[in-house]
Amino acid sequence: MKFIKENWKGILLCIGLAVPASLLGGQFPVIGGPVFAILAGMTLAPLVKRYEPFGAGIKFTSKKILQYAVVLLGFGMNLEVVMQTGKQSLPIIICTITTSLVIAYILHRALDIPGNISTLVGVGSSICGGSAIAATAPVIDADEEEVAQAISVIFLFNILAALTFPALGAAIGFSTTSGEAFGIFAGTAVNDTSSVTAAASTWDSIYHLGTQTLDKAVTVKLTRTLAIIPITLVLAVRRARKAESENGGKISLRQVFPFFILFFIGASVITTVAVAAGVPAEVFLPMKDLSKFFIVMAMGAIGLQTDVVKLIKSGAKPILMGLSCWIGITLVSLGLQHVMNIW
Repeated sequence: MKFIKENWKGILLCIGLAVPASLLGGQFPVIGGPVFAILAGMTLAPLVKRYEPFGAGIKFTSKKILQYAVVLLGFGMNLEVVMQTGKQSLPIIICTITTSLVIAYILHRALDIPGNISTLVGVGSSICGGSAIAATAPVIDADEEEVAQAISVIFLFNILAALTFPALGAAIGFSTTSGEAFGIFAGTAVNDTSSVTAAASTWDSIYHLGTQTLDKAVTVKLTRTLAIIPITLVLAVRRARKAESENGGKISLRQVFPFFILFFIGASVITTVAVAAGVPAEVFLPMKDLSKFFIVMAMGAIGLQTDVVKLIKSGAKPILMGLSCWIGITLVSLGLQHVMNIW
């Protein structure tokens, strides 16, 4: 009862933001529900910060609900299907992720960009946008403004990719009778799932390919999402060692270990085993949809805790980093596909 009394107002406010944001995200997938939610939260932040009763629930949503969203995301992952159909794209995925993380690290050192923002932009660019940021933020103990900054950067290049990649694919000679090449390109070079879907669906629509491109792009994207697991575990170990060196004492890995990632893996295994045993994959769709809604809720909560003025003032360097990661991923994806004779 104490938990409900302290948190219900803030949680209800976040739900109130998430419902219209999710509906708008469905109408405008190139933008997506999380972006609408975070923008709405930022708009209301100056007003809401005056009312202390909202604070606890908003904080709970931005931290815990975000972790629950990542766990539920696992129910959308049939590992057997992902690994079978993702083999072809795996070398490209590994190289694009490595490229983005290396670029982010170099610019972090060269431009003195804060470590947490650099990590979030690098991981968000290389893996799966908002979902990767949602998984990584608790592990590195990123604050709300750092998450908002990273989400804003990812959103900018999601929009650009979704709008320009179909024209780019046609210009460089992707096959218009098959969705394979563009599907792999969208799945490896576009950040967020909503924009991957938008770009792939556009290609299918232009060239009357049904859902060929979309199916390929989403499968590649799911394969990419699995990189959340090793990256968050490595970041947890790194954080523990950093804390040890700074504090001069031994820090237990248990204190910083992202246990919610284990639940994410467990959810993926449950889905995989259940589908192999004959359970229809559609059974798990409500959990996948709930995961998306929780992410929208959490982004609304993050927006409510964000200082917009400070965000704008500190935005130039993270945008440059996002641009560099985006260009690097795009070039590596195209180059490897060419070498592998996919186009």
